[in-house]
Amino acid sequence: MKQLTTNDQSNCFLRLNTATEHLFMMSLEDFILGLPKAELHVHIEGTFEPELMFEIARRNNLKVKYSSVEELKAAYQFNNLQEFLNIYYSGADVLIEEQDFYDLTWDYLLKIHSQNVLHTEIFFDPQTHSLRAVPFSKVISGIHRALEDGREKLGISSRLILSILRHLSEESAFQTLQEALEYREWITAFGLDSSERGHPPSKFQRVFEKALEEGFLTVAHAGEEGPPEYVWDALNLLHVSRIDHGNRALKDPVLVQELVKRKMPLTVCPLSNLKLKVVRDMTKHPLAEMMEKGMLATINSDDPAYFGGYVNENYLAVASALNLTHEQIVQLAKNSFTASFLEEEEKQEMIEKVEEYDHLFFD
Repeated sequence: MKQLTTNDQSNCFLRLNTATEHLFMMSLEDFILGLPKAELHVHIEGTFEPELMFEIARRNNLKVKYSSVEELKAAYQFNNLQEFLNIYYSGADVLIEEQDFYDLTWDYLLKIHSQNVLHTEIFFDPQTHSLRAVPFSKVISGIHRALEDGREKLGISSRLILSILRHLSEESAFQTLQEALEYREWITAFGLDSSERGHPPSKFQRVFEKALEEGFLTVAHAGEEGPPEYVWDALNLLHVSRIDHGNRALKDPVLVQELVKRKMPLTVCPLSNLKLKVVRDMTKHPLAEMMEKGMLATINSDDPAYFGGYVNENYLAVASALNLTHEQIVQLAKNSFTASFLEEEEKQEMIEKVEEYDHLFFD
């Protein structure tokens, strides 16, 4: 067999041995494409591709701030989280009708179906829309209907996570939680996102206590731009089942030990971290260090329409930059199911699919 070479790190090759001792080669990109996986950290409003944004704006007789898809994409140069959020919230302004939220969610599901994502846990930000007088019912009904179609037509299981905007008031958060109770059976968890600096988890401790009383699981963005103390607060005050991001936890060795002890999942978002300058170079990304320390890290896309890649692009970027082994890549896929809110039996079924895929090439 002719030996294949490449100068492009993103097309590096994995050596595959079979029982008959034949030598095969496949690209890292192909291996990741076929790898069964889950996504646990994606904001549905952050999947709003410019083409769909302009289409929905026309349908609703609204104007997008930018004159073309190309001009909008050119604006996706961010120095920090707040600069991104300014554009993110502006784009969401054209979402008004239930069908808009259906189309947004369905577009995302089609994309991840092409990347062999078998399960997804989606954040939605109802306050982003209620501030514009878009009813909670329209938002959640459109998203839920698309998730149901995703299960029936694409075979993608899902969970829905309501996220509170931390730059808004506790009063607004309580009001949103109250609205959510009518749709309790559609919502698995209650989360916290938006601009982290200056808005510690403690600001919403009472809201999260109420959410837990109502039977929601809880998660929180912490340690993306905020300090390790925010991760501690998410654990001890909000009683979260997962930490979203968590990069800066590595600055506190005691916190790292606590996260490992609790087997607390981290939903890490490599391309987001790069785009928002949380890391300056993908070769410096902390994911490999997290794994080496025994932390339960997962790979996710965060806001893929804005950050240049869905979950597979995130796997490929970090695997190439950090020279991850195929065993590490497979472990990350397993972690994605272990860290999910699926039932234990469902988790094991998904993990077995990962193992079967791996054995197909590496036994």
